[in-house]
Amino acid sequence: MALILVRGENNSKLLSAIADMERHGNLNLETKPRVIDAKFADSLVESILNSTLRTKSNVATAFFVKEDPTLSIMQIKKIHPPAHVVVVSDEYDGYGKLESMLDDAKLFPGYHSHKAKNEGMIDYKIQGGNKPIKNEKLNSYLKK
Repeated sequence: MALILVRGENNSKLLSAIADMERHGNLNLETKPRVIDAKFADSLVESILNSTLRTKSNVATAFFVKEDPTLSIMQIKKIHPPAHVVVVSDEYDGYGKLESMLDDAKLFPGYHSHKAKNEGMIDYKIQGGNKPIKNEKLNSYLKK
């Protein structure tokens, strides 16, 4: 499980970056995004990068994904999201403080996952029973 920190200019860019990570990066959010103080996010990123940032952020959010940190980094590198995305591993000093901030932070407004909550559609043409088609991008009417 990896902790992702996203910082940017406005909420719409952060929401677009989260959607890109889900859709095109195939990352699965474990928790809903939470609002993080932008100044704290900037200072955490500066400590991780060991350099000063060119631009300061106005908004920031953080959340956990199911994938491990290495896979998360590789997937994010492929998609080029419109906000600054940092994978924070437990090796960094600010990891514990960021994790504790997530417990009592409020939800990031406007986020809705696009992924289906079930296994996908059922193919009824197969004889001898139903075989579920696993397609996470399709919504279906099945209830679990």
